[in-house]
Amino acid sequence: MRRRTKMAPAKPSLFNYTALAVIGGVLILGIGIGIAISSTTTLTPENVASSQFIDRSAPSTETCIKFGASAMVTDLRVFVTLNPFNVYVTQPKLQPGCVLRTSNWAILKQRNLLNNQQERDCKQRMNTFGFTGDLESNPTINCIYQNDGAGNLFINQPGTIPTPTRPESERF
Repeated sequence: MRRRTKMAPAKPSLFNYTALAVIGGVLILGIGIGIAISSTTTLTPENVASSQFIDRSAPSTETCIKFGASAMVTDLRVFVTLNPFNVYVTQPKLQPGCVLRTSNWAILKQRNLLNNQQERDCKQRMNTFGFTGDLESNPTINCIYQNDGAGNLFINQPGTIPTPTRPESERF
């Protein structure tokens, strides 16, 4: 025959209150440290990417700013296999570049960096030219296409103020 023993009533656990107190203390401490750090941090061009920094880094800086727009150029290769289907991407290489307005292609022709056939091919596709490297020392020049199809998803979010579109005459 088994003997029944009375169990003592369970005591309320102090662990729950202690854990809540520790978590609350860590939260308050974290908020305090965050406020202290953000009030002492100053935003300068050295620690924030800015369009002025990109302008200064562009190849042939004065020519680029006067006749086009400075750009960040990403060189990247994509490999696609079909059986099995996979997509592989190389490590991107980011470098300063420049996009010329279509009305300023003569700059490239004057420096013998562009021939008539290249100009004709690019113009037929309604494209423009972009380059990396200094115009005085063997730049890499490409016919590039302005893609407005995707839009800027950082700017054009639902519930935000839409960005004004540029008239066709002001586009590159």
